Amino acid sequence: MWSFFENKHFVRLGYPQRLTWRRWTMRFFRPALREEAPSTDNRRKILDASQHLFAQQGFGNTPTSQIAKRAGIAEGTIFRYFPTKKDILIELVTSGWVTILTDLLTELSQMASYTHVENVMRNRMRDMHSNMDLMKVCFFEAQFHPDLRDRVHSEVIARMLDVAEDFFQTAMDRGAYRPMNPKVVARVFLGMFTIAGFSDQTMSGGGSIGQILEMDEMVRGISDIFLHGVVARPES
Repeated sequence: MWSFFENKHFVRLGYPQRLTWRRWTMRFFRPALREEAPSTDNRRKILDASQHLFAQQGFGNTPTSQIAKRAGIAEGTIFRYFPTKKDILIELVTSGWVTILTDLLTELSQMASYTHVENVMRNRMRDMHSNMDLMKVCFFEAQFHPDLRDRVHSEVIARMLDVAEDFFQTAMDRGAYRPMNPKVVARVFLGMFTIAGFSDQTMSGGGSIGQILEMDEMVRGISDIFLHGVVARPES
């Protein structure tokens, strides 16, 4: 699948052969992230503490004093790295979505066959399930802040759609998928991925065998619908 990088559609997006796929996607999405000073231990502590607290009790219900206490720093230290509490949320959500989508694109690029969508979806759902705090902040908190939601869509998701569109166009060029509008296919695929991310099976805190089996069943169903549709095929 790495030959996908050499196709004319992907080259249009500026992929240089000397970069690995993951490094390129992080660079491609970089405009979504604020320019910051190099990361420090305190900055990481602030982000980790905020991510957990925002996920558990919400952005509005989390004072900076509580963030500082969980991070083990003085409250004033927070404002050396983030001018406002909202800036912490912006950093968490934008960088979180970059991580989510970069991981998805990386796995797509390494897929052994264009029909192995189920494996990709399953791996991503399990990863999202194991990073529950990040998922809650990225999927839920951003919805209460229209400016942040719009920024994520215009700077991150729109770029993701560009890359996904070229991926599916390549699959069509190679005869793996029937000819369709690749932009529509990309939107359908990401829409299914997002809905799966919002599902109870993904967002529930438990990890019982029953919940894992339910998640796998959901993944199989979504993948089957994406690849084969829902219309019954006449028996041959």
